[in-house]
Amino acid sequence: MPAVKVPRREAEPVKRKLKKLGLYDGKRRPKREDGHVLLPVFDNPEIHRLGYEVLNVELPFRPERQIYKNLEGVLAERLSEEELKHLRRYDVIGDIAVIQIPPELEHRVDDIVWGLRKVHPFIRVVAKKGFHEGAFRIRDYSIIWGERRLETIHKENGVEIKVDLSRAFFNPRMKGERYRLAQLVRDGERILIPFAGVLPYALVIARYKKVKITAVELNEEAYKLGLENLELNRKRLKGEIEFIHGDVFEVLPELPTYDRVISPTPRGVDALALTLSKTGRWLHYYDFVHETEIRNFRGRILEECRRQGKECGVRIKKVSDFKPHVFKVCADVRIKG
Repeated sequence: MPAVKVPRREAEPVKRKLKKLGLYDGKRRPKREDGHVLLPVFDNPEIHRLGYEVLNVELPFRPERQIYKNLEGVLAERLSEEELKHLRRYDVIGDIAVIQIPPELEHRVDDIVWGLRKVHPFIRVVAKKGFHEGAFRIRDYSIIWGERRLETIHKENGVEIKVDLSRAFFNPRMKGERYRLAQLVRDGERILIPFAGVLPYALVIARYKKVKITAVELNEEAYKLGLENLELNRKRLKGEIEFIHGDVFEVLPELPTYDRVISPTPRGVDALALTLSKTGRWLHYYDFVHETEIRNFRGRILEECRRQGKECGVRIKKVSDFKPHVFKVCADVRIKG
């Protein structure tokens, strides 16, 4: 991802200039390096016309706002220190707050709802997480406060995503990851996205880059929402999205190869061989891996590359915690040559 290298004394004025031109990437952190500062910028040809040294470097994303700590601070006057230890991370999707309430805090539901509304005055629904059910990872929810609905419009990375938590899976915590991929993509690429859901990855990438995306989704409810999202964002998109309703394992064998395949693979599904066979340059393959198995996971990818006659470079990136010692990871696989 690009960054401009400037002397430290010039960093602030250059940063202001980049912001004014709409070229500064505020979602990544700048980095000091030997009397210079690396300022994150968007991948835009205009950068090279400004006269600064442009480097391709990995700069860390700014962390998502730790809203659960704010909630902890708000609830400190109502909950004991022991009770505060049991607070779990929660998500805000559109105007819906989604929370987990452990048994130790069941008697504090009203206080937690009060705290959420204080921290996020725009929320209209508070839903309690249940368990995932069925092949499409649809979670059971119970509404504990507010309007009786699980449908909302979620905004991220310059797009609007219609979500119905009772009909389709959606993970707001992948916001930074979707943005990362959008910045890796180059204009003109042909991209395949299996397990596309309501199209969050496709929409964010097409928002920033002039590409042609083929997305595939089996869940009919997610497919219908995805079609609505295409209409909702049509004027925002630089790229084109073709959306196919069908089983990935039946549809992909009939498709050509692509420059890049992005596979947000559901837990328990093995699509490595299939998705690797459909890429000529890059595969971004997501899976859930125990920390002791990450090296073996990388080895399995390299072995599949050899089996398919491809020379690959593999980098494993931890994306998020899933449960103790188990991570959601992304394997960035580059096909050499």
